Amino acid sequence: MKKCLLSVDWDYFIFTRDNWGSYIENKKCLIDLWYKKYIQAKARGEEIMEAYRLTSELDGFWRRIRKQFGIAGDTKVYVSESHALSYKIAKENNCSSVYLFDSHADLGYGGLSSLNFEINCSNWLGKLLKDRIINEARIFYSPHTSERPEHFRQMNSLYDIRYCSYKNLDNMKGSIVITAVHICRSGAWTPPWLDDRFVKFVDDLGIPYETVDCPERKWDPENISLSDEIYYLIS
Repeated sequence: MKKCLLSVDWDYFIFTRDNWGSYIENKKCLIDLWYKKYIQAKARGEEIMEAYRLTSELDGFWRRIRKQFGIAGDTKVYVSESHALSYKIAKENNCSSVYLFDSHADLGYGGLSSLNFEINCSNWLGKLLKDRIINEARIFYSPHTSERPEHFRQMNSLYDIRYCSYKNLDNMKGSIVITAVHICRSGAWTPPWLDDRFVKFVDDLGIPYETVDCPERKWDPENISLSDEIYYLIS
């Protein structure tokens, strides 16, 4: 029986009018940048919190997943900030396939040369394939992603990669047994005011989990000082 990693990025469930952008996963992008965006939007007479919303795919997600995927009560579950942890999880649990729900394919951006870089949040899945740790990847794109499978033609031709539809999830043949589940917050792309809902989403799986480097983010824009505003704008 093949071992599978189910990897879920919180940004799969978030719709935004803004460009997702490319960020480095550090404190500046996890919280400072969100305050900067808030201040800049406020100066334009806009409310940044209205630019992000949770999508309908969140409702009943785990129920549908459990119907299709075999997830036991003792399945290993990990929660982290960075999606790059999926590489380590797949390797340590001897997984041969990954089922990914994400707004980004994380196959590596910039062609095959991007797989020569160190493991990061944007190339971990491509690295798993290149390093022959897994032999297949099944990608479920968020319905609001701006990416397309044809953006990864080279990788699609070299590796067993398929792009699947969440709408047709119930039509997949056979139950897939999940060895490990990884849920990542990707805070550089997902707003801190939705963190409480993220925690609820994780808890709704109903399985004990290990948290790895996923710091709490404090979001209190109404009480930031003028000096704080200056700091966020110039940082």
